[in-house]
Amino acid sequence: MSESKLNVDRAALEQLLQKRFFFAPSFGIYEGVKGLYDYGPTGTALQQNLINLWRQHFIIEEDMLEVDCAIITPSKVLETSGHVAKFADWMCRDTVSHDFRRADHLVEEVLEARLESDALARKMAEASLADGATTDAAAKAGAKKGKKKGGAPAPTKLDDAVAEEYRNILAQIDNFNGDGLGELITKYDIRNPETGNAVTPPAAFNLMFESSIGPTGTLKGYLRPETAQGQFMNFSRLLEFNNQKMPFASAMVGRSFRNEISPRSGLLRVREFTMAEIEHYVDPLNKDHQRFDDVAGIALPLLPGTVQLEGKSNPIYMTIGDAVEKGVVDNKTLGYFLGRIYLYLTTIGIKPELLRFRQHLNNEMAHYACDCWDAEIKTTYGWIECVGCADRSAYDLCVHAAATKKKLCVRENLPEPRVFEKLECEPNSKVFGPRLKRAAKPVQEHLQTLPEESLEAVSAALAKDGKATVTLSGTAVDGDYEITPDMVNIERRTITEHVREYTPNVIEPSFGVGRILYALIEHSYSVRADDEQRAVLSFNAAVAPFKCLVLPLSGHASFEEPLRNAARRLRAVGVPARVDDAASASIGRRYARNDELGTPFAITVDFQTAEDGTVTLRERDTTKQIRGSLDEIVQLVKNLVNGEITWDVVLTKYELVNTVASENDA
Repeated sequence: MSESKLNVDRAALEQLLQKRFFFAPSFGIYEGVKGLYDYGPTGTALQQNLINLWRQHFIIEEDMLEVDCAIITPSKVLETSGHVAKFADWMCRDTVSHDFRRADHLVEEVLEARLESDALARKMAEASLADGATTDAAAKAGAKKGKKKGGAPAPTKLDDAVAEEYRNILAQIDNFNGDGLGELITKYDIRNPETGNAVTPPAAFNLMFESSIGPTGTLKGYLRPETAQGQFMNFSRLLEFNNQKMPFASAMVGRSFRNEISPRSGLLRVREFTMAEIEHYVDPLNKDHQRFDDVAGIALPLLPGTVQLEGKSNPIYMTIGDAVEKGVVDNKTLGYFLGRIYLYLTTIGIKPELLRFRQHLNNEMAHYACDCWDAEIKTTYGWIECVGCADRSAYDLCVHAAATKKKLCVRENLPEPRVFEKLECEPNSKVFGPRLKRAAKPVQEHLQTLPEESLEAVSAALAKDGKATVTLSGTAVDGDYEITPDMVNIERRTITEHVREYTPNVIEPSFGVGRILYALIEHSYSVRADDEQRAVLSFNAAVAPFKCLVLPLSGHASFEEPLRNAARRLRAVGVPARVDDAASASIGRRYARNDELGTPFAITVDFQTAEDGTVTLRERDTTKQIRGSLDEIVQLVKNLVNGEITWDVVLTKYELVNTVASENDA
């Protein structure tokens, strides 16, 4: 998983993406807004193909229930879910320019730059020593060689201990809270690298876009930061639609919004983006998955929290079965989805050697999660989180049920009655109500929903002190209330249960479609070995924006009808075809610019087409061509696109056409 495995000239790639209109900054003629992007025809088709394959891989194959929920979300929903209080990043501000920076990214950027400078300084010193210089002379020579025009600093060698300290910090950067990041900024003199100015201590910044609903402006709302909450709101309807059967999953593809502090890195950190999220509802007492054996033998590159806390960042390879058995991954359902995520990402074209699964550390764990893994993909920007897979426990359904007084639970008929002991609290209505007045009902509900250990503590306080204090929060009558023994009866009773009632736990795979799209572009990018000016995007046929190019050898009038016929025939069998009949460009140049679009196949109409009705078929990566009748070539392209045959097999059945002249004509 070294840097050398991703040999991409990012500047050249970004120029290509803009030139071929994969995507571009939104509102560009008004100078744009950071973090907002528009997808062009190529990017839109690529994104839709990724979503279509995602729907096939997850929704259809797993028989999930797809929904489409509202974007504007009332504040009460997100207050209950915890997003209003906790959905925040740590932000710093340049003390002079007043530019904002995300604190963890700032620390990461500065320390990585120092380590890169250290590596370069060591390399220069080694080169000088190899030429026979003394150690001191080598160091001076390295500094002299590294000195840049304009007085830019030379590469600086770090002490070994300091370099190792930096690496340890970077390995667990996500585990630092605001205070911890502030200490790092102070200790290591972290400054804004763009200005050299000091920055303020980190402060929390909520990432949600606030709005108002209705003309009065009194109903506060937010643009949703995720699609999950809409799915939770409809849990009872989904359970009923599924005939009360558990487990089951809902799924949704849609836009989400996050007011990023300092959006950068193109599509990797934006303010509006497409998510594809799954909420898999499972019995908390049985988190097995009936298809677990299908993925148990897959070896994943795992980076557990324990490894990160040791300051290491190299993953360990372990089968999903072993990972679950050893407790590295919490349960079989979570492990199953990690395997399915891996299969999806590698199927669309992500390179397995540039993919890892990193476990969240305690400080970065979402407020709702009890275990979480990120599928991270290596790009020129480093390791980027593209998919999160969290065990959200029963958090969301529990808090929404408590806030709305609506049951969000499963009722399961037991084959045998369940008999057990339970500590229960029963209020004495003659005393309880008159004494607590308006607070009587909230206090009663609080006592009756306490965990058994908490209720035991109340009972013990009543027995020992003759009173106990109950504290309410999140109600209309918040505050402390005194309970005395004459107000309640707390005792252990024998319960016979014929119906088990439980709140499901939720396993949530959450996909950032734009990040996956960009990572796939980088993994698919290369240049021709014989011409570095000719770039190629080697998308597989399933995800390629356009499946087949149709073009004439030249602008001759006799090519018009067979050209239109070939394109029409391809589209009729479900193959998206793009016609490039620009007579001003040579055929080699037209091949080249469609290679930049990632189009895997090209049908060429030439003078022989008019004679015998045959056309040539070119494959993008090998540039090899074969010839056949239009009927058989159209069927062949359809089979290639649908994965029913490979190009290698095709080459065993057809003779090659000499194409050296046309390929060199670009």
